[in-house]
Amino acid sequence: MDRNSTTPDTTELFAGEAWFDPIEAGLRDRVRGFIEEMIEQELAAALGRERHARSADSKGYRNGTRERRLIGSFGAVAISVPRGRLTVEDGGTVEWRSAALPRYARMTRQVEALIAGAYLAGTNTRRVKRALGALFKGAVGKDVVSRTWRKVKGDCEAWARRDLSGEDVVRLILDGTVVRVRLDRRATSISLLVVLGVRRDGQKVLLSVRNMGGESEAAWREVLDDLVVRGLQAPQFLIIDGAAGLERALAALWPEVPTQRCTVHKHRNLLAHAPDTLHDEVSADYADMIYAATPKEVETRRRAFLRKWRLRCPAVAISLEEAGERLFTFTRLPCGQWKSARTTNAIERLHEEFKRRIKTQTVLPSAETAAMLFWALLASGQITMRKMDGWESLAEQPSKQVIDLAA
Repeated sequence: MDRNSTTPDTTELFAGEAWFDPIEAGLRDRVRGFIEEMIEQELAAALGRERHARSADSKGYRNGTRERRLIGSFGAVAISVPRGRLTVEDGGTVEWRSAALPRYARMTRQVEALIAGAYLAGTNTRRVKRALGALFKGAVGKDVVSRTWRKVKGDCEAWARRDLSGEDVVRLILDGTVVRVRLDRRATSISLLVVLGVRRDGQKVLLSVRNMGGESEAAWREVLDDLVVRGLQAPQFLIIDGAAGLERALAALWPEVPTQRCTVHKHRNLLAHAPDTLHDEVSADYADMIYAATPKEVETRRRAFLRKWRLRCPAVAISLEEAGERLFTFTRLPCGQWKSARTTNAIERLHEEFKRRIKTQTVLPSAETAAMLFWALLASGQITMRKMDGWESLAEQPSKQVIDLAA
């Protein structure tokens, strides 16, 4: 047998009179006529005369038709496209090209967006083909999906090179995440280094996402230097996860910019230094300190935390002291900004959503695909970002007063 008899042919299964839909058939015939008429009117406007009409001011002439196959949200249709030649200043002619139906276009932009959106939802190329096969009568194959994805790649590369001098960014949030990709035919873990900006109006904007071998100082410095070369101005405030490589890179580039270490990451560090039986108590004391209402209360509760845990579990106290004043830099901001300034949660949520979307693929095809997919999920609107809490006071500079670390 040449065919696997256990795999049903869906084309045959849903064929025949029982599955013929006159509404769909009629719709496609109407769509075909509408498209042909629209392009005909576009050519008539370019020539300055209707079909079969004569005019002394004609700007060219018709030159027959050609058959084109177009895939739209209405399905796949064969259309007859008029051709024409336009007169130029030197007396010669050039071929007329439709703006509505660009040369070599095989599908509408809406279909391209539909295919890309299905891929971004966590579906691989074969599954996109199967999912859209019935709608487009087999016209969407694996190569069509790949071609659409290459167009997305071009848009991503242009975004990664764009000028940032016009971005009124006052705050940066930086963090990395690990993803599995295929390198040299083997599944390998790489780091995606992500930089999120906050504009003065409170809107978050993705500035950079780069695939790197890790989160070393050199890797982060390459990402930051690229932002500076593209025109990004020094921010007023930085929020980081506490990775040593990132801290060193930022200290070398912007040593005077106030930097906040993520309080959630530090909470995890503290718990890692305490036995399980003490986790609830450490968490309660830590929350009392971090979520105190005023800088003075933060100071007081920090002292109390250290006094208590130096006796109960010294490793916890040492871990808290290691963070220094950078754990409490948020107290230099207006109180309305504290919630958004304490953590890197804005990026963490993007990481979580990104990994949820790629969960079905397990291992991504390449490192560059990982970065491109992260960007595309935001650019396509699959993931959205709201304004930062307390954005109304972003114009205010951080105060110079820091909490007293004496304990």
